[in-house]
Amino acid sequence: MPDYPPEPWRLAAQAYLSVWRVPVRALPRVSDVVTPLTPGGRALVVTAWIDYTPPGQMRYHELLSTVAVRRPHGAGIAGSITEIWVDSAASRAGGRELWGIPKELATFALRFGPTVTATARVDGPDGNDSPVATATFTPRRLGTPPVRTGFSLVQEVAGAPYVSPVRARMRIRPASARWSVDPHGPLGYLAGHRPVLSAHAADARLLFGARGR
Repeated sequence: MPDYPPEPWRLAAQAYLSVWRVPVRALPRVSDVVTPLTPGGRALVVTAWIDYTPPGQMRYHELLSTVAVRRPHGAGIAGSITEIWVDSAASRAGGRELWGIPKELATFALRFGPTVTATARVDGPDGNDSPVATATFTPRRLGTPPVRTGFSLVQEVAGAPYVSPVRARMRIRPASARWSVDPHGPLGYLAGHRPVLSAHAADARLLFGARGR
């Protein structure tokens, strides 16, 4: 069994985010234990490419898609991850066993510079790898001072909602982004759409999960 830290995970990262408005009928299956937010008949989806680095406890790459949902048993908004890939067996095992996050393995290629390019590929049924998505981000030079924020993720565990807190400190830099999504792949519901906004969450420090649980 791959070794991973107990929760909460202390992570350091550079994250590249896009926000989408997607017709509800186009969404992938969302767990029955959550209720998506659908302003104007469209769901809110956040995608993120994340490069986890030292001094965090783990080092790996990640691509995820999260649907905005109502927080169970109270007011507020949370996220529910519908698709997620990592290139770390330990992260995959920990995400599934600690929080019910449906992590799968993928191969990543990231190129950093004034423009950041990221690609994720997965093994196809024919034994050949196929692209999930490619994206390029061009962050603006100016951003916010470091800000603190927090949010919750809600996943299905044993048929019930399982809420996990995430606390973060980061600098937000607006960015432009271009995405190429395989229309027949697991993120195909984003093909043909453009993100309504994108950003670089720079020098992020994350505390993922609850203490003493």
